[in-house]
Parts: sequence; C-alpha cells; structure tokens
Amino acid sequence: MTPTTSPEHSPLGKSSAYADQYDPSLLFPLPRQTNRTGLGIAPGQALPFFGADLWTGYELSWLNLRGKPQVALLQAQIPCETPNLIESKSFKLYLNSFNNSRFASSDAVREHLRHDLSAAAWHGSGQTASIGLRLVSPEDFDQQAMEELSGLNLDRLDVECSHYHPTPELLRAKHDEPPVTEVLTSRLLKSNCLVTGQPDWGSVQISYSGAAIDQEGLLRYIVSFRNHNEFHEQCVERIFMNIWQRCRPIKLTVYARYTRRGGLDINPLRTSHPMQLPPSVRTARQ
Repeated sequence: MTPTTSPEHSPLGKSSAYADQYDPSLLFPLPRQTNRTGLGIAPGQALPFFGADLWTGYELSWLNLRGKPQVALLQAQIPCETPNLIESKSFKLYLNSFNNSRFASSDAVREHLRHDLSAAAWHGSGQTASIGLRLVSPEDFDQQAMEELSGLNLDRLDVECSHYHPTPELLRAKHDEPPVTEVLTSRLLKSNCLVTGQPDWGSVQISYSGAAIDQEGLLRYIVSFRNHNEFHEQCVERIFMNIWQRCRPIKLTVYARYTRRGGLDINPLRTSHPMQLPPSVRTARQ
C-alpha cells in the first residue's frame, strides 16, 4: 500500500492501467481523522458513534488452478473504528487484479481479501484486526434479496428547497413535547465525490428516540447535501453529528445505501449505541 494517503494522490480521477495479476499494493487507505476533525472529533477522542462501512463487490472473479474463471459476490464490513477508509477506485483496481490470478479455492481468495482489506483499514496505526468478510457463491445468488429501507418516507412532503450545501441550521426538534421513537427515510440523498465531483446517489434511514425531529426541516437538510463534495462515509458521519448535536436525541442511527459505482456499493452505518449490523440487502437503485 502506498505511504501517501491524501485524496489527491489516490487513483481517483486519473487514467489507470488495470493490473492483470493479484496486487494488494493497489489498495489506497485514506485517514478518517482528517474529516472527523472538521466535525469536532479530536484526534484520540473516543468516537461518539459505533458502526461500520458495509461494502458489496459485484465484480469479483478469479481463475481456479485449471484456469477456469470463477465468480462470487463480496460482502465486507469495515468497522468505523479503523483509522482508514478505503478509497473506492483503488478497491475496484485491487479486485480486478484477481481476474487472471489462480487460486486453489474460494476460501483462499476470501483469506487474501480479508488479510489485505484489514491491512489497508488499519494501515499506519500499529494495530491489526480482522474485518468482516463473506463471499456469496453463484449457487446462492438467487437468495440475494432486494428491498427498500423501512420507515416513514420523508419524500412525501411537499417542501420548498433552496439549500444545496449542508445546512445543519435546518434541523429542529420539539423538546417541549413528549419524546418519540420513529424511523424516517428518504431517497433524495445526493452528494458528489470529493475528488472527481461525480454524483453519488443514495437512500438514507434515520432511526431515533427523543424529541420529535421536524420532518420538513430534516428533508430539507438531506437535500442540502446535493452539491456537497465528500465521500460516502464522511457524509453519513456528518449527518449523524449534525442531528446528534442539534436535535439531541437519546438514541440515533443513520444508515445510507448508495448506488453502486464501478461494481461497488458503499453503505455506511453510524449509531449512538451498540447494535447488530443490518443484513446486506440492496435497494432497487443499487
């Protein structure tokens, strides 16, 4: 892996030669702390959330020892406690490097993936830990479900929108009324890649307990990311922190599922309390 870990040095936005043999050095880790400092999370401070980045890789293939191509779906869970996120184009290039490489079994492929992705996620920290990783074989492809995020759809609201950069001032909660527990969703989350400016389309689910959040203001706030340049993981952490600080819920979970790009989708979840991660179920737009 490269020792230079700033976005401008990543493969994003650059012409890239596709490696035709397995090459873990293609993975490009990006420190999470850079963006978290801007959110008020100081280096070394305990994170105010739990969670993980849930990846799905749809373009994973390799050769068996007889040279016959094999395929599988990749499902990876990278904890938010890791010091790095993994830049998505480097992830794609890395997966493509398996295409003409021979492996004895899918188990061998899975262990290479687990080792390399774990090393990238923990790069530079002096720590090592394993990420969650699963390969779905073709025999199980027909068991892969598709469903929309559950909850009350905010998009039903006929609101006027005029903010297209994150505007946390739009968030309000009714602290003078009894607390509620509800799940709210929207398909109108859109931001742009931090480096290339390409659009990132997503659906977001906000689950909370506490003072009722003003739904019109929340929808306008979600829409306000429309022209914002930030990675998926960073957007979800920004949404979590803005709601947490301005609405002061007792519990909060923010979960986004983004449309795939380059054969990969990234689905970050951040929550105020330990919880079981949701199953990897894609939405219609993924």
